[in-house]
Amino acid sequence: MNDNERLIGESPEFSALLEQTSTIAPLHKPVLVVGERGTGKEGIASRLHFLSNRWEGQFIKLNCAAISDSLLESELFGHEAGAFTGASKVHHGRFERAHGGTLFLDELANTSMLVQEKILRVIEYGEFERVGGSKTIKCDVRLVAATNEDLPTLARQGNFRADLLDRLAFDVLTIPPLRHRTDDILLLAEHFAVTMTKELERAVFSGFSPEAEQTLKQHPWPGNVRELKNAVERAVYRMIEDEPIDEIILDPFESPYRPSRLDAKHDPVTAQRLIFPMQLKQDTREREIAIIEAALEAAKYNQRDAADKRGLTYHQLRGYLKKYNLVGERSSEE
Repeated sequence: MNDNERLIGESPEFSALLEQTSTIAPLHKPVLVVGERGTGKEGIASRLHFLSNRWEGQFIKLNCAAISDSLLESELFGHEAGAFTGASKVHHGRFERAHGGTLFLDELANTSMLVQEKILRVIEYGEFERVGGSKTIKCDVRLVAATNEDLPTLARQGNFRADLLDRLAFDVLTIPPLRHRTDDILLLAEHFAVTMTKELERAVFSGFSPEAEQTLKQHPWPGNVRELKNAVERAVYRMIEDEPIDEIILDPFESPYRPSRLDAKHDPVTAQRLIFPMQLKQDTREREIAIIEAALEAAKYNQRDAADKRGLTYHQLRGYLKKYNLVGERSSEE
């Protein structure tokens, strides 16, 4: 999704966010952007960069959840030749490449304490060393971090550095989810529909029927703008040309033939019968392991999806995986 598309909106809630973003953009201070998935955190970061006096510099982006801990440090700070097996030449990390510009770090809550400590040092002193090196490198970078996690709670639990959070939270931009800016839903939907119509090389978009508009306005959109965009584009390509869209398919997986690994027949919660006498600790352990493993299998070992299926946060699921030593090679974050 284009960054500009994510920033379309006229609702009071969204207008207030854009005004706050414009006010803080000229400063050199770090900013924390908080929002649910699909709300447009990268778009806000882009706005912060291009409204600042760093707009001619680099706008470098990195999703911290997309890279393993072992590679993230090197990707952020670079490495020297020979720093590890396969490091045949110097690698310039994201901080180095963003010198004079802005570095946007998405999913910051997924970083290790070691990486957080090095990020804190860059914020405080403007310097770092490449992995495997001893030379101090100076950098002038404006850091914009983003998360969909509750960082203050994670910090209280010891799962995120409180001192880094203090430095990042000079100001916090919290993006309202789409369900709290309902005035923008039809505006966004029409924009996505017109754009998709052009991509399909059709002459005109004939609009939404009243029933389709009602569906769009009433759906809670847990996936926010990204989910809305997918639903609208799907409706446009399935529509009959020159006729208004009268159906919005919200769940493309909906089918009477849809396979399910977590129905009552296979779900370990309902399938197991309590047999007495029982060893409470051992039986509880086995049931929790079965539940987690079933959720992972159903999510194709995507840990974030598995957490959603069991009503857990990502970090709660990670806690169970570590507790029961289930962090296997098949599990992935993304």
